[in-house]
Amino acid sequence: MKYHPIDSKLFIKNRSNFMAQMKANSLAVFNSNDIYPISADSTMPFQQHRDIYYLSGVDQEESVLVLFPDCPNKNHRELLFLKETNDHIAVWEGEKLTKVRAFEVSGIKTVYWLKDLNKVIAELMAQSDTVHINTNEHYRASTETETREDRFTKWLLKKYPAHKVEKSNPILQRLRSIKDPIELDLLQKACNITEKGMRRVLKFVKPGVSEYEIEAEFIHEFLRNRSKGFAYTPIIASGNNANVLHYIENNQLCKDGDLILLDVGAEYANYSSDMTRTIPVNGRYSKRQKEVYNAVNRVKNNATKMLTPGTIWEDYHKEVGKLMTSELLDLGLIDKADVQNEDPNWPAYKKYFMHGTSHHMGLDTHDYGLLWEPMKANMVFTVEPGIYIPEEGFGIRLEDDVVIQENGAPLNLMKNIPIEVEEIEDIMNS
Repeated sequence: MKYHPIDSKLFIKNRSNFMAQMKANSLAVFNSNDIYPISADSTMPFQQHRDIYYLSGVDQEESVLVLFPDCPNKNHRELLFLKETNDHIAVWEGEKLTKVRAFEVSGIKTVYWLKDLNKVIAELMAQSDTVHINTNEHYRASTETETREDRFTKWLLKKYPAHKVEKSNPILQRLRSIKDPIELDLLQKACNITEKGMRRVLKFVKPGVSEYEIEAEFIHEFLRNRSKGFAYTPIIASGNNANVLHYIENNQLCKDGDLILLDVGAEYANYSSDMTRTIPVNGRYSKRQKEVYNAVNRVKNNATKMLTPGTIWEDYHKEVGKLMTSELLDLGLIDKADVQNEDPNWPAYKKYFMHGTSHHMGLDTHDYGLLWEPMKANMVFTVEPGIYIPEEGFGIRLEDDVVIQENGAPLNLMKNIPIEVEEIEDIMNS
């Protein structure tokens, strides 16, 4: 892995917190992701399942974590199963975790090779009453592809139909949404790498460069700072492309007078950052572009102040809508009649700001967190308002990642990334 080793006490604590909420005499199983095929012998780069990583620190395919806190055999209360390594694998694929190295990474003492999984599971299931299965219940989840976790769950429930079944996901949704100080440090590292990429791009952009060239500048800076790359597919959207919310072609020329919307974030140790900036191709915002830009920035700054413990996500978005309505009125994009006659289910401001303002951040870019429960300290959220004006040929979105504090304003993990008009123009013209 490119990232520096992570203190195993994070994963020890995460497991302890999870096991404290398991049902009596139950076990829970977590699987690595598959390496997904493309065609012939080609595969996608491996991405670890975030849940097993969160609970063990293991960042390797064909790994299984089993937790059984009430097991009569003390050595079987935490177990790892790993793909057995050998000299042949070391030559062709590189180093894999040994049992000793797995303990150093995870803090788990009992490590088996994967070939022993079925035998050990049979013993554990005979000693337990309940099994916690791990299903993906994120509100944005795509479930079209059957995962290794899904296949294992299907096999387990068929082989042991007499066991009671509980879900791991609600426990993980709550635990993963509140970040440990070690996690906050990893998120800050991801944001710092994103900052380096952004400062590089500000010095690079000029009329005539291509969107993909800007993408290349980001990835160069990310890789040289121990990131494995983008935390999500980057959006490099110049001119009217910015009005396509998930524009990812990144293949157009950047023209003099246009703006470029950059929705880009580096990952670090599987933790995501998520930044958006909108910059002028020629280094200077026009008067109109500056008016809209500053309106978006005001909404972002005022929305950020609302992210405090006890806030309900849905109520927060309604309040942000009021902020945006006021700005759009001042910009002349909507009028009082539009507001008076608006559909409550699709307010007038939605014509120019049609997406949400904030989502949880962490191991996933759209991270775990139950949106109907009050916000808590050490949750990390994006703040990303935007105004999109196809008829004027540009769209503007600004986005930072912030940590909710027990008292006071949220901590902005991206406070050092240039965002004010004057700072951006100064750097681009220096």
